[in-house]
Amino acid sequence: MTGLPVYPWRLAPDGLATRRQLRAAGLRPGGQDVVAQVERPRRRRGPLVAFLYRLDLALPVRPMTPARWAALERANGARRVCPVCRRDAGYVIPVSLGMCVPCQTGTEQYAA
Repeated sequence: MTGLPVYPWRLAPDGLATRRQLRAAGLRPGGQDVVAQVERPRRRRGPLVAFLYRLDLALPVRPMTPARWAALERANGARRVCPVCRRDAGYVIPVSLGMCVPCQTGTEQYAA
């Protein structure tokens, strides 16, 4: 057991929120520790668990600077380049494939 208070799904007290709820409100945990958790039961597996953070200790989300936008653009651009044929696939290459669809299927049909 973790020693944290556990609440049933949708019955957490006011003043606590999950990461997604914080993000939707424009907030982030800001380094605070988890204070509680909610559990949603499932039939054949263990329960779904969501950690809760205090709203009063949450900080505003950091704004995107031009440098962060540029870094994000470069990272997403790198995910579009096929490691086999070194071409821009025009979409983010799925990790499950590891290469663009034409390289995976063996069909090199590119309209240049």
